[in-house]
Amino acid sequence: MESDAPKGRATVDSISALVTTADGILSSMRDLAEDRVGDDGPRRYRLTEAAQLAGRSVDAVRRAEAAGDLPAPRLRSSGQRLGYTLAEVNRMREHFGTQKRRGPDDPPVILAVQNFKGGVGKSTISAHAAQYFAERGYRVLIVDTDSQASTTALFGFNPDADIETDTTLLPYLIADRSDGLGYAVRPTRWDGLDLIPANLGLYSAEYILSQQVKGDVSRLSRLKTGLLEAAQSYDVVIIDPPPALGMISLSVLQAATAILIPTPPSSIDFASTAAYLAMLEEVVEALNAQTQEAVEYSFVTLLATKVVEQKGAHEVMRDVMGRAFSGSILPTALLDSAEFDTASVEMRTVFETSGGQSRTARRCRNNLLAVMHDLEVKVRQTWPSHRAQLREEGIA
Repeated sequence: MESDAPKGRATVDSISALVTTADGILSSMRDLAEDRVGDDGPRRYRLTEAAQLAGRSVDAVRRAEAAGDLPAPRLRSSGQRLGYTLAEVNRMREHFGTQKRRGPDDPPVILAVQNFKGGVGKSTISAHAAQYFAERGYRVLIVDTDSQASTTALFGFNPDADIETDTTLLPYLIADRSDGLGYAVRPTRWDGLDLIPANLGLYSAEYILSQQVKGDVSRLSRLKTGLLEAAQSYDVVIIDPPPALGMISLSVLQAATAILIPTPPSSIDFASTAAYLAMLEEVVEALNAQTQEAVEYSFVTLLATKVVEQKGAHEVMRDVMGRAFSGSILPTALLDSAEFDTASVEMRTVFETSGGQSRTARRCRNNLLAVMHDLEVKVRQTWPSHRAQLREEGIA
């Protein structure tokens, strides 16, 4: 006797059960992350760390607090300092006049972390770069344009439970909204760092845009228009694009003013990056021919990622990349570390940990800081108002 159930119902039901289970696991992970983070942000900074970030000595901070120029430090029941939030560190910067910002005539940097090959660390780099710049006092917007929403998840959101599709880029990209991107911007737990989130629904923009662009290529300029307007409130905008060449990626390439290309040091990944660079050249030429505004980047630079030290093949490829690309690759390579995986399982980043770490964790963090400092230099070199200071720091 035939079942009355619709064809394929059992398969759909089994997949639905998997979806429910996965959502439950993600919800538990997010709840644990929320409990760990607390209400004051992702972490607190010891006095020495806070003073260093504020660009002043510990004694200068103590004197400002004693004089009432800065709020008195919060104390534990033991009488020890509780530590400073990033918002409190930024208050120190404002008091001492050490806030790092672009000058009023400096253009904001809109940086796309892009490679059409998946698995190169694109979302990990995007999230950590955004947090690094925020920790150093810059005003940062991170834009998740990938429907996989890995970056959105790294900031503590369950993309398909916490994010409505109409609060992603989708309505703006397909011209359902024309009032700018302000509707999609939301604060994160990092002071000075905002997020435009993504979820799976954003993928429909690929289909809709492909139809719209057939009759009007200027549709690809919408993201550029929106981000240029939004960027006026920020120093750095970081875009995490999809790992494929589609309508959203083309929009990102047109909107960006700088490109960072993560590249693992293997022959296959290097070949993929070479293909990406050739494709980038063709795409930029095509965009320049078909749209009114030229696509111009202040820099296009590579970053060697997932490097395993003392692994012969990686050392050879690093050497080849360093010699071949010279000034177009960041000096420091991002080392492979289990710390990134450990952090992501806990719905956080390496920068959301404090002191008392293992030697491995400290090594990972120090390497990450060195990489991000290299990137910060590239960004600051685009700002005329920073050139004199860079020379004082011994940076050309």
